[in-house]
Amino acid sequence: MRPSMGQRRMALHFARGEYKVRQARLAEALAALRLDGLLLFRPASLYWLTGYDTQGSVFQALYFRADGRLALVTKPNDARLARTTSVIRDVREWVDREGGNPALAVRAMLAELGAAGARVGIEYDAHGLSGRRAKLLDGALEGFCCTEDASDVVRTLRLVKSPAEMAYLQKAGKLADAAQTVCHALAVPGASIGGIYGAMVHTIMAGGGDPSASRWPAGAGAAALNMRYHTGPASIRRKGRDQATFEFAAAYRHYHVAGMTVVATGGAVARQREMFRVCTDALAAAKAQLRHGRTCGDVFEGYRRIAAKHGYAKNIMGVCGYPMGAVFPPTWMEDPFLFAGSAPVLAENMVFFIHIVLLDPRRNLVMAVGETERVTKGAPVPFNRAPRDLVVNA
Repeated sequence: MRPSMGQRRMALHFARGEYKVRQARLAEALAALRLDGLLLFRPASLYWLTGYDTQGSVFQALYFRADGRLALVTKPNDARLARTTSVIRDVREWVDREGGNPALAVRAMLAELGAAGARVGIEYDAHGLSGRRAKLLDGALEGFCCTEDASDVVRTLRLVKSPAEMAYLQKAGKLADAAQTVCHALAVPGASIGGIYGAMVHTIMAGGGDPSASRWPAGAGAAALNMRYHTGPASIRRKGRDQATFEFAAAYRHYHVAGMTVVATGGAVARQREMFRVCTDALAAAKAQLRHGRTCGDVFEGYRRIAAKHGYAKNIMGVCGYPMGAVFPPTWMEDPFLFAGSAPVLAENMVFFIHIVLLDPRRNLVMAVGETERVTKGAPVPFNRAPRDLVVNA
């Protein structure tokens, strides 16, 4: 179907030259792997490579041939998005029908593009490519071409950010700081956790940002120790001491900057203040390792070492961060994670969220700080700023 002029009106968020550079890098990576092409399923991969702004729940596949040819198979509603938000010109539609198999449409596309007998990489690690859909795809391609898991090819390329990407991250960082300011102002005795959450989201959206890819961990009292979002009514205790935790992120053009904060209400006990000091020291130690040439495991060791030095070795989490970039639901987390012994080597212009958390279930206490940082050859450069003093609201 030939798109109309209205459909061809682009909403690209980067210059066309930026996409050409990214596609050239991918072509080089495929040549090194001796792959004739790559089938992509992650929305983040499609967005980075072509600008295609889509969700990841539907079955759709972008084929990148080693010579740079692009072709997409998707549903009609998404086809319009592909034609108006991306540089993809070859957009093919499949329509739902009882007993239909969209993987056959992928095979037909590959056949037309000369992939019979070729070596084709597949981005299996994608939320839109469920186990059932992967079986359909494997069945459709069996005997047609040689396939192999190539889930990390584009993900690895996306780790190092361009100056244009950094500009969007800087905007996201300003929105994250603004949301944190709102959190600190509203997290008072008797306040609704949902109300604070909503006000933070409003600040981000009103500032030109996007909804984040994950639902935020947020809670008060004992629920402040939960490191995942959970449903149910929750408010900060009206009388007496309490605590509220928010792990949040602001997104701008899908580029995420995350932070983490704990607010003490009704006063703070000595252990909370001590835990906060340990967290800020551990954040500084982790950041000292977040530089070009060090490993992800080195960053975690900075966190672990400071916590152990102050007697909190048993109160740390197993991971203290992960990369940030343009990501899509259901999560803003990506590999490589910062954990003990994690081998990936850091490079200049990678971007990582570092969250420093101490959990004391016996005393029902939690403390946390977090920032998103750009890796350099020296000290990392923050996109947002964690509080340097414990926030206590009467």
